[in-house]
Amino acid sequence: MKTIKVDLRGDFSEAIQEAVAVLKLGGVIVYPTDTLYGLGANALEIGPVERIFKIKQRSKSKPLPIAVRNINWAKELAFIYKKEEKILEAAWPGAVTVVLPKRNIVPDILTAGQRSVAMRIPNSLFIDELLGKFGYPITSTSANISDELPSFKISEIIERFENSEYKPDLVIDAGDLKQSEPSTVLDLTTDKPKILRIGPSKPETLLKLLEI
Repeated sequence: MKTIKVDLRGDFSEAIQEAVAVLKLGGVIVYPTDTLYGLGANALEIGPVERIFKIKQRSKSKPLPIAVRNINWAKELAFIYKKEEKILEAAWPGAVTVVLPKRNIVPDILTAGQRSVAMRIPNSLFIDELLGKFGYPITSTSANISDELPSFKISEIIERFENSEYKPDLVIDAGDLKQSEPSTVLDLTTDKPKILRIGPSKPETLLKLLEI
């Protein structure tokens, strides 16, 4: 497990290049998001997704969320109509994960066999550039062992995985993150939008989304 340090306010092109190289080989990375550190792998390949489940010690009955770069990417992965697109344009980029009916390109292992997929566009220049260079969506589950609380301290994350049987290949160390809740989860698979989890989004923002 290799660790490289980055300054998110500076030039992180070398870190992007190294992360993309790992992802292209089917590897797994720990990367900073606008909420928590995430565990990332190619979301459209079965092998890398299986590794995420092993590293996280997560039941395959629980689906994994993904990060996409823009709404065009989202449309390639899920069925999105005009009403849903208006909601997505209001919610993204940001800490709102949206559950949508999935297309067949999304592997069933990622969604635990469900016909929906959870995705978001993080409010992060680093992730935008990472996805742009890699060209595929990546998993966006928190970088912790299942049923354990996520940490905002990168040293704790590194130590936890170093002591695990299954490890990520690369850790992108952007320092300790500001404490934040996991993203809000909004379900758009039914006629009426439903909030499944309230995260850092302001209540008034969520109400506006539901009124669209």
